[in-house]
Amino acid sequence: VQLQASGGGLVQAGGSTSVSCEASGRAIDWYAMAWFRQAPGKEREFVAAISRGGGVTDYADSVRGRFTISRNTAKNTVYLQMNSLKPEDTAVYSCAASVEGWGPFSDMRKYNYWGQGIQVTVSS
Repeated sequence: VQLQASGGGLVQAGGSTSVSCEASGRAIDWYAMAWFRQAPGKEREFVAAISRGGGVTDYADSVRGRFTISRNTAKNTVYLQMNSLKPEDTAVYSCAASVEGWGPFSDMRKYNYWGQGIQVTVSS
């Protein structure tokens, strides 16, 4: 499967934006899908995930209640809606797919496919 991310950009603190990850080559139903992010000088970290089938979601504590992961199987796309953004949310966001389908979702090693990163910058 190939993953193509889009969206993001520059947004003011307190604002909202979203990123999308369109899959090609295979249906996202086959995978658990996740978003990770990497801020300058920091390690990549887990943000959110949705299970194969879409029935289970998981979030990092730092974004829970502000970010929402969802998917549209007809468009073969996964979304990350980001609200109440903070400057510390500034990072390169990457989507990933895991054939295992289920949690734990935060372990990067379980993801087999990665999309290109996309920049989200939150200004204070």
